[in-house]
Amino acid sequence: MPKTFTDMTRHAMNGATMGTRWSALFHMPADFDAEAARAAMAEAMAEVDRQMSTWKPDSDLNRLNAARPGEWIALPARLLTVLEAGLAIGRASDGAFDIGMGDAVAAWGFGPQEANKDRIKAARLMSRGPAHEVLELDEAAGRARKHANMRFDLNGIAKGYGVDRLTMTAGEQGIEAGLFAIDGELRALGIQPDGRGWTVAIEMPDFEMRGPHSILELHDIAVATSGDYRRWVDVGGHRLSHTMDPRLGMPLKHSPASATVMGRDCMSADGWATAMMVVGEVRGVSLAEKLGLSVLFLKHGQLKGTGCGLFTR
Repeated sequence: MPKTFTDMTRHAMNGATMGTRWSALFHMPADFDAEAARAAMAEAMAEVDRQMSTWKPDSDLNRLNAARPGEWIALPARLLTVLEAGLAIGRASDGAFDIGMGDAVAAWGFGPQEANKDRIKAARLMSRGPAHEVLELDEAAGRARKHANMRFDLNGIAKGYGVDRLTMTAGEQGIEAGLFAIDGELRALGIQPDGRGWTVAIEMPDFEMRGPHSILELHDIAVATSGDYRRWVDVGGHRLSHTMDPRLGMPLKHSPASATVMGRDCMSADGWATAMMVVGEVRGVSLAEKLGLSVLFLKHGQLKGTGCGLFTR
């Protein structure tokens, strides 16, 4: 006999990962082993952190960062999957998304160390090619090597992958519908027991307060938002985004307030949201139409907390 809405218990789980929190919201029958599911999801998030963190000196990504050019480094399959996705988005965005900006990210204080003027200058003056021309992957052999000195940073895509991994792990625990999230990256699986989709808010681009700009009702889709109003540095009274401009080796000077991308998987949506911040509204809408992406741009309005959007499918 099928379960009804009243037979289901609501579960809201969360835990630490990648310097923030993961969350999972779903409904299951009363006899569901919630603790086993919580433990499995927590371990999946810890694995992503162990492999892809720039904050952990012994992470697999930092082993690659520390390697000499030309040296093959054995890497886990899941990290190679994310690296390959990052390189693919880099090629498709003509370098707007670039996972090879780790030196600039760290220099400006968006990593484990404080901002440093000397390292900022070095990052800006560094002659660099795009990561998709520097990093070589051999997924069949489980290894990678770089052909020039380069530090990789996956902050623009790893959280999205983490959401996909969270969703996959939930499915392995028998969870067929839920809402899974890390920060502004979310993925909706199925629908709620009462037949409604999962309701989420796109945040208003406001430095001072949190509030919704618009509401989405989702099912079987991922959403990722990148913005300039939560992580930034103040330079001479100007707020500079944590998103790097690969052309300049420094934070974006001019960008939308936020870019939200919808897609089948959260890893791709996350990477493209970052790329859209770099290319901006005009080029971004054209690129989205060409690639079949769904994107919403918000701009800082003349009045505090206001914004306007462009939407395309």
